[in-house]
Amino acid sequence: MKAPTVSNTSASRLDQEYLDAVLGPIRKCANYTPKFGQGGKDGMTLEQFQRHYQADQFYSWFGLDNPLMYAAHKAAGGMTSVYRQIGIGCEALFRKMLRNELGLSDKDARWSYEVPKANGGTRKLSLDGRIPFHAVKDEGRLETIKDWVYQQADFLGVDESVKENLKGVVFEVRQGYKSKDSKRQNADISNAATAYTKAYLPCVVVLSSQIDGDISSRYRGERWALLTGGSGDDPFESTYAFARDIVGYDLAGFFQRNEKVLRSEVDQVLRKLLSPETP
Repeated sequence: MKAPTVSNTSASRLDQEYLDAVLGPIRKCANYTPKFGQGGKDGMTLEQFQRHYQADQFYSWFGLDNPLMYAAHKAAGGMTSVYRQIGIGCEALFRKMLRNELGLSDKDARWSYEVPKANGGTRKLSLDGRIPFHAVKDEGRLETIKDWVYQQADFLGVDESVKENLKGVVFEVRQGYKSKDSKRQNADISNAATAYTKAYLPCVVVLSSQIDGDISSRYRGERWALLTGGSGDDPFESTYAFARDIVGYDLAGFFQRNEKVLRSEVDQVLRKLLSPETP
């Protein structure tokens, strides 16, 4: 496959836009406070936590009102939030990349569908990105994308009659996928089935290399294309080779250029999460 030349002019011009997309959600993690099973919208401050635990004689006997216990809860919940918010930021970044490089509208770059509720009405489900063939104006880039989609379909064993009617690709974007949450997997499998009924190839895009082998096998078995964040040059396997060779943007280069900023921002968030002090 011969890809069109990647434009470098957008690399520096778009860096700030993409950094804002990624870092905005991560910065919210610094204000995380644990709820300690009390529900509600807001978590507890250190002072509220200590009053709550001191009022429980059993916890008080063990000294669990210790500020270090609060810090441990804050760190544990905050770490989960950091991973989640990195994922949310990368979803936004990926969608912006599709829009900027392929000339898509925001509507073009999104995909959703409605399913009926058991008690009536409908609810909307969505994936994180979309490339509809009809919206890509650059003919060379369009042919590259189509070639990639059709070759992925062949690799996944998609029936020829289904492949011939594909009108694009839809994406589920993750920072990593280490959990074996069967509920999440079943939802993704349902999304894939729906994507095919709407004539789209479904593709999971993992930004890191963190994905369990069993999960990879299951997704491919359910006809999901799968890209991961390895350093390889195969656009049918590597997220970054796909971005560079198929979409036309050096996504790995963006992260490399801005590594110091990304590391500094995350370091600040982690330091706040590891402190018992309330934000």
